[in-house]
Amino acid sequence: MYPRINYEMAEEDLSELLEACKSVPVIIIGGYTPSSPQENANRAWQSLGKKMGFESMTVQPIQGKGTRFFSAIPSETEAQTIERVKKECEEIKAKRIEKIKDQIAKLQDELNLEENE
Repeated sequence: MYPRINYEMAEEDLSELLEACKSVPVIIIGGYTPSSPQENANRAWQSLGKKMGFESMTVQPIQGKGTRFFSAIPSETEAQTIERVKKECEEIKAKRIEKIKDQIAKLQDELNLEENE
């Protein structure tokens, strides 16, 4: 996974986020309920994440800085995801090969001891 990166949103982005969090008066007709402020805020973060290139569900505030500052994990492009998965698979395969080689060496040592007795 990618390391966290610090971001600073524009003042207008902060205004949009704060506006999305506000409650709105509702009259429920026919059992339909509108989106909650939390759902609206999540959508606003998702939109900002697409705009700025981060995963919206990884956002964390930065202590000691203003409300426009936060950290998050950058988004992966499809090509980056494919490359990361490929690299992870190669690492797993290399570890497995090393483990098998160690097992073979131990068994070879054991076989040599048995033959020399």
